[in-house]
Amino acid sequence: MSSIRGEFSSRFGFIMAAAGSAVGLGNIWGFPTQTASNGGAAFVLVYLILAFCLAYPALMAELVIGRHGQANAVSSLQKLANSPLQKKFAFIVGFGGIICAGLILSFYAIVAGWMFSATAEPIAAVTGLESTSTWLNTQSFPRDLIFTSLFIILTIAIISKGVENGIEKWSKRLMPALLSILGLLIIYVMTQEGAMEGLKAYLVPDFNSLLDPQLLVSALGQAFFSLSLGTSVMIIYGSYISKKENLVSLGAYVTLIDVLIAFVAGLLIIPAMYVAQAQGVAIFSESGALLSEDTLVFQVLPALFSSMGDIGYFIGFAFFALMSIAALTSSISMLEAPVSYAVEKFALGRVQATWIIGGIISLVSFTIIFNFSALFGFVVSLTTQFSQPLIGMLCCIFVGWIWHRNKLLAEIKNGHEEAESTLFWKVWPWYIKFVCPLAIAMVFIHSF
Repeated sequence: MSSIRGEFSSRFGFIMAAAGSAVGLGNIWGFPTQTASNGGAAFVLVYLILAFCLAYPALMAELVIGRHGQANAVSSLQKLANSPLQKKFAFIVGFGGIICAGLILSFYAIVAGWMFSATAEPIAAVTGLESTSTWLNTQSFPRDLIFTSLFIILTIAIISKGVENGIEKWSKRLMPALLSILGLLIIYVMTQEGAMEGLKAYLVPDFNSLLDPQLLVSALGQAFFSLSLGTSVMIIYGSYISKKENLVSLGAYVTLIDVLIAFVAGLLIIPAMYVAQAQGVAIFSESGALLSEDTLVFQVLPALFSSMGDIGYFIGFAFFALMSIAALTSSISMLEAPVSYAVEKFALGRVQATWIIGGIISLVSFTIIFNFSALFGFVVSLTTQFSQPLIGMLCCIFVGWIWHRNKLLAEIKNGHEEAESTLFWKVWPWYIKFVCPLAIAMVFIHSF
C-alpha cells in the first residue's frame, strides 16, 4: 500500500477507478433511458453541454478538496473551514454527500440485482432449466432479495480489500472488459433492421425541446449522477491521489471517458430499442411516452435477444454481464464514501466498517423492494436529480468562496507547477465561484 490511508499506485489505476465510478448504470441504464424519455438527441446535446460546462468544474472542485484534505469527505471539507459556522456547513455538505451515496447504492443494488438475474437467465435457458429461467425473468420479492444481497456482498468483498488491492485492482480489470463487450454489441446491433432509425433519433436533435424544464433538470442530474458528483465519492478518490499527479488532466480524462462511454452506450441502447420495435416489441405508448422507463432494458432487450435464435442467448448473457460489470465499478466507489468516514471517524477496522455499513444499506434496499412502487422512483429522483447537483453546487461554493485563493493554487500546483499560467487557472476559480452555483440554481428555478 502506498500510504497508511491507502493511495492509488498509478495514474492509470486512478483513471480506471474514477472512470469506473463514473461509468456505471448511470451511463448504460440511466443515460439511454433518459435520452429516450426526453427528446432523444436534444437531451444528448444538453447533457454534453452540462457535462463539460458544469460537471467537469464541479468534479475538479471535489478532487482538489479531497487531495488537499487527505481524509474522508467531512474531515477534508472541515480542513478548509475558518470558523465554527463554516465547520458546521462543511459537516452538512460532507455528510449529506455520504448519505446521498448510501441512498444511491440502496436503489443501485436493486437494479444491479436485476442485471445479475438477467445474466444468469440465458444460462438457465440453454441448460434446459425452464422453471429456473422463468423465475429469473420474473420480478418477485425472493428473486430481488437474493440478487440484491448477492450484489452487495460482492461489493463489500472488494471494498474490504482497501484502495490498491481492492478498488484499483478490480477497476483495472473490469473497465477494459466492459469497454470490449460494449464495442462488440454495438457492431452487432448496427447490422439489424431498425438500427438506423434509432441512430437518427439519437443523433438528430429537435431544437424546439432544448429548453424544456424537465429535459434540463434530467440532463443536469444525469451529468452529476454519471460522474458520481455530490456523493463525496470523488472527494474520497481525490484523497487517494498522489501529490505528484496533475489533477487538472486527471479530471479531464475522467470526464472525457465518462461522457464518451455514456454516448457510446446510447449508440447501443437507442438503436437496439428501435430494432426491437421493428420486430414488434412495444417501446412507446400511443402518446409517444416511453413505456416502463425503470425496467425498459429488461423488457425490450430480452425480447430482442430471444428473436435472434440460439445466438441470442450469448448476446443476452454478454450484454447483461456488461451491465453487471458497470454496476460493480460504480458500487465500490459509493460504498467507499461511508466506509472511509466510519474508519477514520470511529476508528473501526476496514472489514468491520464495510460489513456494518453494507448491512445498513441492505436494509434500506430491502425496504425499497417491499415498497417498490412508492419508494423506488422517489429515491432515484431525490438523489440523482436534486441532491447530487445541490451538494455539488455547495462544494463549488466551498472552494470558490471559503478556500483562500493562494492555498487553492498551491494545491493545484502539486504535480502541475505551471498551473498558474494556464487557461484553466485563469478561468476555473471564477467559474466555480459564480457561474456553476448560479447556473445550477437557475436550472432548478426554471424547473419549478
